[in-house]
Order: sequence, then C-alpha cells, then structure tokens
Amino acid sequence: MKPFLVFGLSASLGAMGELAGHERRGGLIWPARSAILGLMGAALGIDRDGDFSTLDALEMSVAIFDSGATLRDFHTMQSIPSAAVKKPNSRPEALRSAGNDTATSITLRDYRTGVFYGVGVGGLGLEQIADALNKPHYTLYLGRKSCPLAAPLGAKVVQAVDVESALTQITPPPWRENFIAHSLIESDPTGELVMDIPRDRKLWHFDARRVSQRAVSIRLGRTA
Repeated sequence: MKPFLVFGLSASLGAMGELAGHERRGGLIWPARSAILGLMGAALGIDRDGDFSTLDALEMSVAIFDSGATLRDFHTMQSIPSAAVKKPNSRPEALRSAGNDTATSITLRDYRTGVFYGVGVGGLGLEQIADALNKPHYTLYLGRKSCPLAAPLGAKVVQAVDVESALTQITPPPWRENFIAHSLIESDPTGELVMDIPRDRKLWHFDARRVSQRAVSIRLGRTA
C-alpha cells in the first residue's frame, strides 16, 4: 500500500488544447499533465513564473469518466506580419507599432462539454496539495478562465496498492455517482507522444512525453 492524492475534475466546459500558435487549436479528450500541474500550482498560490520543481516531480494518471462532446468556437484575431514589427515586448505594443499593417484571421478552438475526470497523483507533499486544492489560493478552472469547475474537487490522500485502486476512492459530485471510467491515461515508454511537459513557462514551450490509454473499469460510489 502507498499514498495517492486523488480528486475529480467536473466542468460544463473544458479547454484541453493541444499545441498553440495555429489557426486551429484542437483538443485532447483529457486534461494534459501541464494543465493539472498548473491547477495544483494555482491552488498552492504559485505564480506562472514561480518554482514548479516539486510539482514537476510528481507521477500522474487521469481516468476518463466522461469525455463529453466537442464544441468548436470560431473567432477572429488580428495577425501581424513578421516584417512589420521586430521583437515587440507585448502583443499590444506590436499592434500599435504595426498601425494599419495588420490582417484579420479566423481561428478555431475546440472545447469539450460536460466532462468529468479523475486524477491520481503519487509523490511527495500530497497532503499539502490536497489541502490547497480544497481551499485554493487562486480560482481554479479547467484550461481557461471561461471554464470554471462545476463542483469542488474533493481532494484527499488515500492508501492503495496502485493508482487504479486509488481512483475508485474519489468522492464524486452527487450527479456523478456510480459512474464508471472506461479509460486510464498514464505514462508509458511505448505510448504516443504528447507535448505536455512544461519546459519554459514564460515562453510557453513544452517537451514531449509518451502516454498510453488503456481500458479499465473504475466504478465510483458516494463515500463519506
């Protein structure tokens, strides 16, 4: 038996975006490692340019109880030719410097509606993280500020033989009782590449890791 931090993520709208910087930004069917690390960091009061080294060392798995449905958002943005402005300090500065030399582009972003995930975390400092998730320093959301959580996370540290057994001990919101997870996302050296390891938080650069998705049957019930 060993300790695991477990909690649930329920939201009416979630943004699990893939690589940014393109006209279309697709979405994963589960929250990436970087998104969950950011969530825990926000709960602990760590700013984006703060020290995430302790959180980076944690092991993490995600159970997909309900991946919801895709919602695609269309919106316009002003783009700036690279020749118009050299090394601006910010986007507003670039827009001001470009003057009328801008173009309007249509971009697409994928969201997911009605999602519910379970998260299992292993490593050090789990009790402190659980306390922070239940009483967060910053407001928590699922990917973007327009995607608030639909229920408290119910974070707690449990004892289990493995992460799959630990995830059965999640306390779900009332409308998610007796749900069954059909997939578990976890690190696997033979799995597919996903760019979700934060490398430079200021420049939004990420490294790749291999993850696998395997079929499981994790049933949730209401616990005290």
